Amino acid sequence: MRANISPVYQIFEQQHQDSRALYLELGKQIKSKKAIELQSKLEFLELFTDLMGKIHFEDESLGPGLFSPFKTLKKALRKTHHLKLVERNLKSRELKHDLNYKSYRVYLNDEKKKIQKEAFELVVGSSLKSWDDFLQKAERSSRGIKPLMINTAINQLLQEELEFLHHDLKIPLQSQGFRDLFESLRKIIMLENLLTSLGFNPIFVPAIHLEINQLKENLKPWYSNHLAFQALSGFLAEKDNISKKYMDWIKELKTEKKSLSSEIEKQAFELLKKIFV
Repeated sequence: MRANISPVYQIFEQQHQDSRALYLELGKQIKSKKAIELQSKLEFLELFTDLMGKIHFEDESLGPGLFSPFKTLKKALRKTHHLKLVERNLKSRELKHDLNYKSYRVYLNDEKKKIQKEAFELVVGSSLKSWDDFLQKAERSSRGIKPLMINTAINQLLQEELEFLHHDLKIPLQSQGFRDLFESLRKIIMLENLLTSLGFNPIFVPAIHLEINQLKENLKPWYSNHLAFQALSGFLAEKDNISKKYMDWIKELKTEKKSLSSEIEKQAFELLKKIFV
C-alpha cells in the first residue's frame, strides 16, 4: 500500500476498478443484471465520497463533489433496477393465476426501451476520463488520513442515519418514509461492514446488526409491491375501459401493500426501541 494513503482507499480502489469494468460492458449493451451490479458499486463509491466529505469538510471538491459526475448515471441505473422488479412481479402474477397481461407487457417493454436508451446514452456519451479523474482525486483525498479520523467519520455518518430514524420516522409511515427507511438501513449496513473490514469495532452487537439486516430484507417485498402498484396504475391511467383481471390485480396490490406496510412499521419501531434504549 502506498505510504500515507488511508486503508479505506484500497477498498475504494477495488470497487472503482469493478465499477469501471461494468461501465465498459454496459457501453456495448445495457443488460439489467450488469446495470444492477453497477448501481450497487456506485452506491459504495458515493458513500466513500460522503466519508471523505466528513474529513475534508472545508473542501467540497474532496468530498461529495467527487461523485457529482456519476449521479445521473446512478439514477438511470436505478430505473433499470426498478423496472426489473416490476417485470418480475408481472411474471409471478401470470404464472400464479395462469393469466396473460399482453397489453401491459407491451407497455413495460416500451418503458424498458426508453430506460435502457437513457442509460446507454449516458454511458456512451461520457468518457473514461471521468473515471480516471475520480480515481486520482479520491487518492488525493485519502492522503494523510489517520485511522482515528476514518473511525470518527464513519461514526458521524452512522449517527446521522440513526438521528434520522429516531426523529424523522413517524407512524403511520408514508411511501416516502418506507423508501427513506430502506436507504437509511442500507447505509447503516454498509458503514458497519466498512468499520469491521477496516479492523474497527462495530457499533451494534451481532443480534441488533442481524435485525437491521433482516428489516432491510423484509422491506424488499414492500418495495417490489410499491413499484408494481405505481407501474400498473400508470398503465391503467391511460385506459378508458379496464378489464376485470386488471381491476382485481390493482386491488390485490393495494391490499398487499397495506398488510406489508403494517408489518414493516411494527418491525421498524420494535427495532428502534432496542437501538434507542
